[in-house]
Amino acid sequence: MTTAHDHRRLGRELGLFDTDPLIGAGLPYWLPDGAAVRHTLEEYIRAAERRAGYQHVYSPVLGKRELYEISGHWAHYSDDMFPPMDLGGEQVVLRPSLCPHHAVIYRSRSRSYRELPLRMAELGGMYRSELSGVLGGLTRVRAIQLNDAHIFCTLDQVAEEARAALEMIRQAYEALGIGATRYRLSLPGPGGKYVAAPEKWQRSTALLTDVLDRSGLSYEAAEGEAAFYGPKIDVQVTDGAGRESTLSTVQVDFHQPEQFDLHYVGGDGAKHRPVMIHRSIIGSVERAVAHLIEQHGGAFPAWLAPTQLVVLPISHTELPNAHILARRCIRLGLRAQVVGPDRGSLGARIREFRLVPYQAVIGAKEAAGDHVALRLRDGRRLDPRPADEVVNRISTLIEAHSPGLWTDATS
Repeated sequence: MTTAHDHRRLGRELGLFDTDPLIGAGLPYWLPDGAAVRHTLEEYIRAAERRAGYQHVYSPVLGKRELYEISGHWAHYSDDMFPPMDLGGEQVVLRPSLCPHHAVIYRSRSRSYRELPLRMAELGGMYRSELSGVLGGLTRVRAIQLNDAHIFCTLDQVAEEARAALEMIRQAYEALGIGATRYRLSLPGPGGKYVAAPEKWQRSTALLTDVLDRSGLSYEAAEGEAAFYGPKIDVQVTDGAGRESTLSTVQVDFHQPEQFDLHYVGGDGAKHRPVMIHRSIIGSVERAVAHLIEQHGGAFPAWLAPTQLVVLPISHTELPNAHILARRCIRLGLRAQVVGPDRGSLGARIREFRLVPYQAVIGAKEAAGDHVALRLRDGRRLDPRPADEVVNRISTLIEAHSPGLWTDATS
């Protein structure tokens, strides 16, 4: 990867996102192609979570200051929060995290041990008061869409739930065509920014260390990188300039269940305290897309590409066939468009849309037989094939989130 794959430059050149001083620093907006990537990524994550037994919720981006005083954010994290707003005699703040809301949702009714593990997920907005000097593109922003989840479980269930979260991260990275630079066990360091509860820190650190050891993953311990309430496994990635950042995370939290007095009724009829696992498969959508832009140089995996198939009629005569093919694709959920000869020669159009995974060329011979000549982004050219066969094959590959462009390697 080179600095030529700077996501800030590419994001603007490819029409994915932009910023405007009138909206504000650290507050990018998404253009149609970028919105298509973001929506597809979010839907992939939601579907993966549903298959893994997660229940999705929505919670407000505002909360009373008291909520964050209970959670510990106000005492340990207020420097990164926006100032409170006075509202009807109360102070409300833009949330810096989703976990307090989820803790309140958990305690909204009595819970039984039979419900555990309870996996609660949300792709929700949160806000960080980042300094202007650290803002950049999509990697450091002030309005964040977080792929967040909280698992409420018994102590005996923690290891398996954390292991399953790591497996979800591995599968997502495979589908996205990215890799982890390293795994980090983030531990507390000196200073007062961490909850003072030595026994809880020891228990949660031992649990995560055991998960990492049993997974066979190589990892490094790093002091001073923990969340204020507990240690975490951070999955580190590296950008085009060699800068490392955290994309995904798995955390164990004994603190907030106690702060919010969370409990479940056990098989013995008594109340017990659940453990709270914080888990994010792709972290913030903004940082994930920034990394994908840099990793792939805009040539996203086919299932994620803003335009998945471009139809190229050689002349105006084939335009009706081209539009029929595009409508077939759209009915199957593919993102397709027709680029006709008014946009230039066939060669010029092929070069202009070189980042699109599939280019379907239709000449007089193909139009007569309802065939297409398919060009793949990797340079392969396939012999003319029936249009339905091509569209169905592409649709199957995309539905499977396949990293490859074509299954028939001999074609």
